[in-house]
Amino acid sequence: MVTLDNLLEKIEQTRNHMLNLSRRMPLTSEPVVTASVQLDDLLNEYEKQRKNV
Repeated sequence: MVTLDNLLEKIEQTRNHMLNLSRRMPLTSEPVVTASVQLDDLLNEYEKQRKNV
């Protein structure tokens, strides 16, 4: 099972990755949108697990 701390670390890594991509590419480019969706999924998972603690 993924811990909340692990999720927070992945959220921060994914957020930084998305920001780095967005500095080099349009916000609507496939890589930026994909990273954004991944970040959304991680944030949703974090909230779901946080409510179950």
